[in-house]
Amino acid sequence: MTRGVLAVLLLVAGLLPGAAGEVIVLKGGQRVHAEVLREFPERVVVDLGFELLSIPREQIQEILLDSGGDAGVDVEAIQATDDLYSRAQLPEQTVKQLAQRFGEGVVLVSVPAARGSGFFISTAGHVITNFHVIEGETRIAVTVFRKVGAEFRRQRFEDVDIVATNPFLDVALLRVNLPADYTPVIVYLSAEDGLRDGDRVFAIGNPLGLERSVSQGIVSKRNRALQGLTYVQTTTQINPGNSGGPLFNMRGEVVGVTNMGILAAEGLNFAIPIRYVIDFLRNRDAFTYNSESSEAGYRYPPPADRQDPAAPPDLK
Repeated sequence: MTRGVLAVLLLVAGLLPGAAGEVIVLKGGQRVHAEVLREFPERVVVDLGFELLSIPREQIQEILLDSGGDAGVDVEAIQATDDLYSRAQLPEQTVKQLAQRFGEGVVLVSVPAARGSGFFISTAGHVITNFHVIEGETRIAVTVFRKVGAEFRRQRFEDVDIVATNPFLDVALLRVNLPADYTPVIVYLSAEDGLRDGDRVFAIGNPLGLERSVSQGIVSKRNRALQGLTYVQTTTQINPGNSGGPLFNMRGEVVGVTNMGILAAEGLNFAIPIRYVIDFLRNRDAFTYNSESSEAGYRYPPPADRQDPAAPPDLK
């Protein structure tokens, strides 16, 4: 299908009344309200009521549930910035709805010594995670969970670059070199610092390797001071493997990056406030990863012990 025919069909689709089904948000800002009939890795087929439309994956930003209008995304409220991330004014929804919508944007970050979590902030493959997840490592893999139809498919990418790191804030920016046929689901960073004690929040991550786990709680203290920084204290369960994952509010906006919990206590868990992450992204050139620095992450393991105790042969 040519782009001209696609544009005409989208124009007609935009004039149709909102129908039950899904909302396909395109990268150009258009929305298609239609029923998704079939999803393929390279395209999505939707029913416009009078025509079947095949939309290339590379043109789709995200696919949302349409509950008749109020629960859909107002495209005008989505704001892309010059700092890799996007913001949005989103309607409040249930944890179930939001986990279904944004779960694909949360990834598993693996290094030889550990596993953690992360989340896509750009369709170019930029991922936020904790610095301590990748500390001392250069061999990094990111596993995504692609939704194809009603199923999630696990896909591992090992071509991952370290873009910037800030050990003090415990944040790192990665870039996954993705294939041309895959556009990741991104998450939106909170547009304002409006958290209040008692607000409901939830996390998606990979605790103890249990992939795509969802946990819910409340904000116990929005500005708990620890070691010279303030953290979001939450009852949302944070376990090893959750580190680097998103902490969402009930609008599906990321309000923090989960990074630690107190194992000897119950309900004492913490996340890095999103304002620190935004400042890190805006000033990422100051924290650019330098492979020649002492903090580059290269490890030099000791040589293996000799297996033969005899003297080496005379090579003269």
